[in-house]
Amino acid sequence: MSKIALGTVQFGVDYGINSISGQVASNEVVNILNYARSHKIGLLDTAPTYGNSEQILGDAKVKDFKIVTKTRYFDQTIITDKEISLLTSDLNQSMQSLKQKSLYGLLVHNADDLFKTGADKIINQLQAFKQQGLISNIGVSIYTGDQLQKIIDRFDIDLVQLPFNILDKRLIDSGVLYEIYNQGIEVHARSVFLQGLLLMTEHSQLKQFNRWKSLWRLWHEWLGDNKLTALEATIRYAISIPQISKVLVGVDSKNQLRDIIQAADGNLPAIPKELFTDDTDLLNPSNWVNL
Repeated sequence: MSKIALGTVQFGVDYGINSISGQVASNEVVNILNYARSHKIGLLDTAPTYGNSEQILGDAKVKDFKIVTKTRYFDQTIITDKEISLLTSDLNQSMQSLKQKSLYGLLVHNADDLFKTGADKIINQLQAFKQQGLISNIGVSIYTGDQLQKIIDRFDIDLVQLPFNILDKRLIDSGVLYEIYNQGIEVHARSVFLQGLLLMTEHSQLKQFNRWKSLWRLWHEWLGDNKLTALEATIRYAISIPQISKVLVGVDSKNQLRDIIQAADGNLPAIPKELFTDDTDLLNPSNWVNL
């Protein structure tokens, strides 16, 4: 079974700073899924907020895949029985759209929902889904190590999805990645291409990222010196981390998935420490709008 898993946000919406083709056409979704099957990629990641991604997957007949989906973002500051009712109806709708009788995982999409008054109700309901056989794993999608630490200190979870890329060692340096691994929590890494930013050539780099010009220069020099493509370096690094169970990749076409699978095969030289950064203006795409 491949360590690569397939993110499906592009199947439902136009996504990614480097996207040229927009939302993936339904016939190309089928081509991508068939190619994934043939290369032993067995897990799909989706969410109700990814446009009509769940419906498209259901129509494409994905019963042979493990599927992870997510909860809605709750608007209220207090989690009440009303929010739990929405949680239940959302799961039923997701399973109906996906044409599944059970799902591999259900993640709390907005980790901050677990810091609200009444958050225990969410986890208790997820545990009930698990006991009913509707889901196999409960988990959370996080953005920072601080979020993750607070959640594992308070709740018992099976699965965590987190941002991870070749420039970002924060979760390794803090020790939290080792902690969750030792607890038996499954780790899925997303944004390993930093929404495509890391795959851009030096000449096509967007001006809003000029603040990190010296970092980009070092990045491209290191790639050139080692005869690596950006795709090879980014995917090999994520796959090389033993604490990571699955590396989520999003693609616009079967050919892109083919390129990723081919790029993943090979060695990776030592990464210069000067490439690592903890600048959240760069590492958190939600901050890019302010650049």
